[in-house]
Amino acid sequence: MKLLIIAPCLLSPFYVYRGPKEKEYETAKLLTELIGELDEDWQVLAYPCPEYALIGWPRAPASREVYERLGMRERAKVIADFIGRVLTEERPEKVVFVGVKGSPTCGVFHTSSSDPESYPYSAMQEFFYLSKEERIKRSKELVKEQGFKLVEMPGVLFEILMARFPEGTYIEFDKDNIEESLERLKEHLGH
Repeated sequence: MKLLIIAPCLLSPFYVYRGPKEKEYETAKLLTELIGELDEDWQVLAYPCPEYALIGWPRAPASREVYERLGMRERAKVIADFIGRVLTEERPEKVVFVGVKGSPTCGVFHTSSSDPESYPYSAMQEFFYLSKEERIKRSKELVKEQGFKLVEMPGVLFEILMARFPEGTYIEFDKDNIEESLERLKEHLGH
């Protein structure tokens, strides 16, 4: 057996903090098609969304540092333990992990960064009451106000996964460059 371990928001765009936009719908559609074309050797594990598990949905955009302050490291360890148990019991011959570029938890090589001291933590609750259009508008404002930066380091969960399972193949999916990300993934899936 071969195992594809994938961030859940790539398959179900409704996990995205603010709700899905067109790029999330397109990503989910194309990845679902690709998974449907895999041979019977492949199984798929879409692990629980760490951000949803910690805060719920919808939620304000937040950086890796903000999530760490909110307790993400402990939540991510629980999810990594789940993945580790699956790997131990199933013993796949090949494991491909797919994360999301820029994600504070599931970024593989790039995550978002900001100053956790200046973050308006009340925004997390505020988002629960906003409509989708209001959330998208407020998300853009928060990202700009907080000066989120894309930095070269993994998100909280993928930092833990890469330390625990260094033999895996790690791929970062960029929803702003879907075609190139799909091609890279296909190469690693032997497709």
